[in-house]
Amino acid sequence: MLLILFILIYPDDCVKAASNGLILWYENILPALLPFTIFSNILIHSGYLDEMICAASPVLNRVFFHHPQAAYPIISGFLFGFPMGSKTTADLLKKGKLTTAEANILCAMCNNISPVFISSYLLIASLGIYDKTWTTYAILYLPPLICGLFLLRLVKPLPLKKNTASGSNLNFQIIDAGIMNGFETLLKLGGYIMLFSLLSQICMRMAGDNEGAHIFFTSITEITNGIHVVAQSNTYPMELKYPLLIGITAFGGLSGLAQTASMVKNTGISMRFYFIFRLVQTAISSLLAVIFF
Repeated sequence: MLLILFILIYPDDCVKAASNGLILWYENILPALLPFTIFSNILIHSGYLDEMICAASPVLNRVFFHHPQAAYPIISGFLFGFPMGSKTTADLLKKGKLTTAEANILCAMCNNISPVFISSYLLIASLGIYDKTWTTYAILYLPPLICGLFLLRLVKPLPLKKNTASGSNLNFQIIDAGIMNGFETLLKLGGYIMLFSLLSQICMRMAGDNEGAHIFFTSITEITNGIHVVAQSNTYPMELKYPLLIGITAFGGLSGLAQTASMVKNTGISMRFYFIFRLVQTAISSLLAVIFF
């Protein structure tokens, strides 16, 4: 009802917010994630990922503490960014390649903002910082990676099952299903991005001229708008902006929480554990940002 009333009272704001959300999705999210999403679906459902994991298992067992199936969600999540970590984890759980305990940990540790977004939008476009890229990567990525690997050591791994000779298969049915699943996933993301862009606009209206409330509501709603508002502020010095933006990025916003819940629905992955893990990561990364800036 709040959204409907807002649309009726402020139609111009709604059109602008929806347009900004859809442009962000079309120009940045869709071309960056759709090819990988399709390829990932095909790789998992064709069985070729299992063969690759089995071949590399002697090395992966040492690196990931006898959880070789964790390698793919970790690599895809940290390289391609949110929400690929949760998507690949959910896909592997549905295929019976992970236990629920493993999936809970992997979804929380791998579902981070992409390095491209951090370096290009957060540091360069928003803050004009060119010399802290690797420091920022370490601040944002090392806490969830270390915590996640530590927690994986505490849970029992699922025995790695080797495929039979006919275990892997690639045909047009699998390719078609991978393409449709990829488009369905990205369309969902587009809808959530547009919806939370509208919610962010409502928050901005409600905050009025109160800059503190403006920053708080936009930051917890959708990180792109939150980062922009903080970066454009003339009230806060860079020593405060940087850790604040690190915290916003680490948390991911309510939009990120909703998108993650959509990716893992009907899998048994705990969103409560995800939320707590994200809060802890936000606190640690923000503290490291204060220390190392």
